[in-house]
Amino acid sequence: MKKLLLISIVLCVSAFLVSFLNSANTPKFKYSDFETPKYCGTTCHRDIYNQWSQSMMSQSYIHEWDEIEYFMLALPHARLDEKVAEVEAGCNGCHAPLALLTGDIPPKPPSAGTRANEGVSCEVCHLIAGFEGDIPYNFKPGKTKYNSRIGEVASPVHKIEVNPIMKTGDFCGICHNEKSPYGVWVKSTHLEWKEGPYAKENVHCQDCHMPRAQSIKAAMGKVYSDVRQHIFAGAHDPSKVRGTIELKVYPDHSECEPGDALKLSVTLYNQKTGHKFPTGSVEDRLVWLELVAIDEDGTKYHIPVNKKGFPGEEYTISTKTLAYQDMGVPLKDPNFKGLERDDIPEGNRIFRMPYFDPQGRMTIQQWNTASLGVDYRIGPRETKIEYFTFHIPENIKSKELTFKATLFYQLLVSSVGKYLNVPEEEYRPFEVNTAYAKVKIID
Repeated sequence: MKKLLLISIVLCVSAFLVSFLNSANTPKFKYSDFETPKYCGTTCHRDIYNQWSQSMMSQSYIHEWDEIEYFMLALPHARLDEKVAEVEAGCNGCHAPLALLTGDIPPKPPSAGTRANEGVSCEVCHLIAGFEGDIPYNFKPGKTKYNSRIGEVASPVHKIEVNPIMKTGDFCGICHNEKSPYGVWVKSTHLEWKEGPYAKENVHCQDCHMPRAQSIKAAMGKVYSDVRQHIFAGAHDPSKVRGTIELKVYPDHSECEPGDALKLSVTLYNQKTGHKFPTGSVEDRLVWLELVAIDEDGTKYHIPVNKKGFPGEEYTISTKTLAYQDMGVPLKDPNFKGLERDDIPEGNRIFRMPYFDPQGRMTIQQWNTASLGVDYRIGPRETKIEYFTFHIPENIKSKELTFKATLFYQLLVSSVGKYLNVPEEEYRPFEVNTAYAKVKIID
């Protein structure tokens, strides 16, 4: 390994970072100063490289929605609005760290094939020394390869030094906390974990997202029983998301007559995540609960959720309302009227925290977030109960009704995805969980 003084990954929009990188004393690096992931993977760490190369860490810059968001929205916005100008460089602190360190700003698009495409590579994480301040979201100088294993054998290629922070959730917070230029926490996955029950029980991010298994760390190394797997499964992995929330449906009667008003409750228990659900890019995510009644002929009756009356609830029930008008700035369309806010059937309960621009309009542009709305997401080990009322049709012929509750998850609001020509898999909804209950209809 070449001896370098390397600054670590940073918060995407940290003004401190941008000023540091622009200072006269900032180290100047070249891409050639850093080994490529392929070099690490073909010389020693083959299994780990194969895992990383199929993870979102390797796609942090080349992922199509991230590319569209940066080049169509963030970059033009940064050049039009001085308040958010720092995102031109800052976003790359977590999405293309080597581009930031080498001054390749803005990086060329992924189609150019530069080393910005390596994303969060081996060199990036294993050269992080730590962070400055009480909350991890910036950086601290460091050098040599860092590891979390005590007593690791010496490498013939590079130095190894044990860094305890690599075992903790604080290490992940360096990128998984983020503030907007307006000082708003627009990503707070680490903070959510820190404030939740798992941190108190010494369960860290790595325990879920980098599970241990018996394997080798390097081709010439011995077999260990507890090697961290570099799979980083998260929001983009359906197998990770499915089953996150436990779902149950409870009708208040097992038998009803035509014309009756049947009351139902649906409980949602977050049994799996150490942070809130959804988390991360909350401005993009859509999680909603749908309840339908199905008669014996297969006819479906959509049941709207009952309102609870809490402040800001209007943002948690799906409507045809327009939002995201501030996209008109980077799109250079002063008459942009916005897009459908939810783009799902009306009346469903949405578990979200809305982001608002300086004009108080809901936004999906995290860098343009000046305030946050009600946080109606599901916390770790939290149970929410939603209530519904279904009026049994007077003319119903079915002798039994099946009630189906489904929790859906979507990485991106579909109206935005369609408008910006994002690949459909990025906004195609899938089921997190489903629950059923039956009620008999008597004359």
